Amino acid sequence: MSDRDLLGTLKIDDRDRDDHGGRARWVPWLAAGAAAVILVALAAGWFVLHGGRAVAVQTVTASRPAQAGSAQAVLQATGYVTARRQATVSAQIIGTLTEVTIEEGDFVERGQILARLDDSSQKAALDAARTGVGQAQAQLEQLRVQSRQAQRELKRQEELRERQLTSGQALEMARTEVESLTAQIAAAEAGLKSAQAQVAVAEVNYGYTVVRAPFSGVITQKAAQVGEIIAPSAAGGGFTRTGVGTVVDMDSLEVEVDVNEAYIGRVSAAMPAEAVLDAYPDWRIPARVIAIVPAADRGKATVKVRVALDEKDERIVPDMGVRVSFMESRPEPDRALPEGVLVPASAVVARDGAAVVFVVKDDVAKAVRVSPASGSHGSFRLIPAGISPGEKVIDKPASELTDGARVRPAG
Repeated sequence: MSDRDLLGTLKIDDRDRDDHGGRARWVPWLAAGAAAVILVALAAGWFVLHGGRAVAVQTVTASRPAQAGSAQAVLQATGYVTARRQATVSAQIIGTLTEVTIEEGDFVERGQILARLDDSSQKAALDAARTGVGQAQAQLEQLRVQSRQAQRELKRQEELRERQLTSGQALEMARTEVESLTAQIAAAEAGLKSAQAQVAVAEVNYGYTVVRAPFSGVITQKAAQVGEIIAPSAAGGGFTRTGVGTVVDMDSLEVEVDVNEAYIGRVSAAMPAEAVLDAYPDWRIPARVIAIVPAADRGKATVKVRVALDEKDERIVPDMGVRVSFMESRPEPDRALPEGVLVPASAVVARDGAAVVFVVKDDVAKAVRVSPASGSHGSFRLIPAGISPGEKVIDKPASELTDGARVRPAG
């Protein structure tokens, strides 16, 4: 075999070159596609864990430990500010609103007009009743005039009879006329009283067209507008309002807290206390126990306690969250307040062998590792560091809740 033939055997066939080259060109594209699939899967997993539907959670406000003078907190509980005196004002008759004079936040005095209803029907009835009184009075006066004339006629007949100048029959007729007019006058007087009573009824109905404040307070809700129909009770169709607005007596504000029944024995009537609003964690309000409501909630295993606020302020409004520290007198006026904040014991959970509290920031749950201090604080735990007063922490976080998960307030 010649050298030319040997070189020919070493030549690569063009079909083999095309086959191997095509596969080589597809390898980078296949690798890139696999990487894209992996990235999409990772992004989807992150979105499910962190960017998906927000988890509903119950939050509480971390606040500083409370202590007033020589008193030390023996128990702490959370609750809300409530008004013992509030009313949703409505009309006593059904009618269309022609005027509403209130707005949310307005202060009203007792008896102040809040709204007016269409009074055309009631006014017409009142005018008719007053006209009836006028007619009854005129009829009564006419009968009295006739009675006076009949009495003069009777006297003249009696004088004539004494001189035998008239018959006995004429005298008897004059007496009968006087007695008849006397009876008619009595009936007319009764009719006049009835007409006057009708006027009183019409005036009351006319007064129902004006809605007034039952006591002095602040308007917290405006429930109706001009042109709407208002009634004492709901009517069919769902378009009838049952109230004009809600008036709250701010001087009647107090606090209602739910105390775990295991600790209710530590609370007594007239016991000193201290209230801290969630909105103002550094403001301590002197308070005292009004009463322990003699009823337990079997679902929550709690007992309701009413607490009076010794200081009133315009910053205190109904339904505000509040933490109450029940105080016990102790001869320790110089005892310093412990550092840190108090959170419910149920807010401290274990994650990876460490104590963790979830703090809500921008609707995202942030896991903060904490070291709770020892000591008794009722149903609360003292967190010396890591959490600031006023921060919102998640109470009773679910076991599947993770750091960075989106959350929203429950309810």
